[in-house]
Amino acid sequence: LMPGVWVVVPAAGRGTRFGSPLPKQYLQVAGQPLIAHTLAALLSHPLVEGALVAISANDADWPGWTAFQEKPVLTCVGGDTRAQSVLAALEALPAAVRADDFVLVHDAARPNLRSEDLQQLLERGRADPVGAILAAPVRDTLKRAGDDGGIDGTEPRQHLWRAMTPQLFRRFQLTRALQEAGKADVEVTDESMAMELQGLRPLLIEGNEDNLKVTTPADLARFEYILSQRGP
Repeated sequence: LMPGVWVVVPAAGRGTRFGSPLPKQYLQVAGQPLIAHTLAALLSHPLVEGALVAISANDADWPGWTAFQEKPVLTCVGGDTRAQSVLAALEALPAAVRADDFVLVHDAARPNLRSEDLQQLLERGRADPVGAILAAPVRDTLKRAGDDGGIDGTEPRQHLWRAMTPQLFRRFQLTRALQEAGKADVEVTDESMAMELQGLRPLLIEGNEDNLKVTTPADLARFEYILSQRGP
């Protein structure tokens, strides 16, 4: 029997790119805030024990959940950056989560995670000395643009992957990696980047392309469509 894991969900961001006054994690989809769909996808997995959500200090939109799918949901105050929010949440995890236990980190605005992808990540990631991330190989032809908007060249796409979440690392190792990145003044855009800066090589686990991150109104519409196809 595999031990359970906790998941950290950074949700202190304003999501300014979306262009809505409401942070995107709270936009309504099918009568629920987006983050409810995200938490449901995570906590419905039998190995996920609970979630720690990092929210902003003056968050008036957080629904105040303390449990979801009959599992504990804790909150802490996040920071100005993703890394700071993840660090705050790693600090705030229950004492039962040991330093060398694996912890998941998942985007608040990634509501369409498949249970089988999460299962693969947990099985294969915990067998790796470092950990692992869900990712998808790049299938488009990549162009490098010049300053004038013209094409300067075509980039080879073999070996290129798009990083997704969840990402799975040991509590202490990830904490230290994020702290070191902060000291070096490097803004890490995902947790794996912090681990890579430590000279570590996380495993890439191919996940489904529809594990989309909602960053635009079109993404939100796409998720609504996926939900409508799924049925009740």
